[in-house]
Amino acid sequence: MSPKERARIKRFTLSQRIFHLLLIFSFLVQGYTGVSRMYIETSWGKGLAWVFGGYDSCLTFHKVGGIFMICLLLTHVLYLLYKIDWRHFPRSLFGPDSILPQPSDIKNFFQHAAWFVGLSKSPEFDRWGYWEKFDYWAVFWGIPVLGITGLLLAYPAVASRIIPGWVLNLVFWIHRIEAILAMVHVFIIHFFIGHLRRHNFPMDRAMFEGSVEIASARHERPLWIRRLEQGGKLQGLVTSEATRGLRAIYYLFGYAAMAAGVFLLVGGLMNSTSITW
Repeated sequence: MSPKERARIKRFTLSQRIFHLLLIFSFLVQGYTGVSRMYIETSWGKGLAWVFGGYDSCLTFHKVGGIFMICLLLTHVLYLLYKIDWRHFPRSLFGPDSILPQPSDIKNFFQHAAWFVGLSKSPEFDRWGYWEKFDYWAVFWGIPVLGITGLLLAYPAVASRIIPGWVLNLVFWIHRIEAILAMVHVFIIHFFIGHLRRHNFPMDRAMFEGSVEIASARHERPLWIRRLEQGGKLQGLVTSEATRGLRAIYYLFGYAAMAAGVFLLVGGLMNSTSITW
């Protein structure tokens, strides 16, 4: 590989990386405090709760963490509104640099699925893959569902003035099922796609470092690289690689987060027969 191909180009801004980092922290806190309360009848659940000061303290952390996630989403919405090119609205919402799902994503999904079983050639992706768009927009339905149901459960006396008491039982299960689905998706699918695929292994540092190798991007996102080259913009995105110390921190934090997530899933499965659903 030539030095030019080993060079890195900027993919994520500092603000985008900070949003992602805060989401990681808050998601793990919510996962651990929520699961510890769900499994409090087991010794494993009691151990998880002990880290946060016990059963009642877990609830406090869970409420504060939930409100923080709602505020984080609202802040991100304001960020999006600020970033929109209103002079060319709504045309600016579409195009190859847009994170909005488009017809080409549906085509790429089915072509990709066919490629998995050898029935088609692999599709060529631009700046965003369909799976990245799915992960991104999943937050916009996941946090509202968890946030609204969580607020109703956090303040049942107030909620019961608005809705019948029996609805809170339904809300409880919606909150729990959505939380479990979110953790399964993030801790298995998102982690695997992001870090454990052959060409990403041992880790895709893009969201931590903010940049990717040109060679890697050319392999996975050829349309993006060709578009940048044809527009004369590629060289302007070239950036230096993070220092060895920072890369070590990225790997340490990334794998610690993955281990924390897998630990929750494995522990939850192993102790699932010991809790009262």
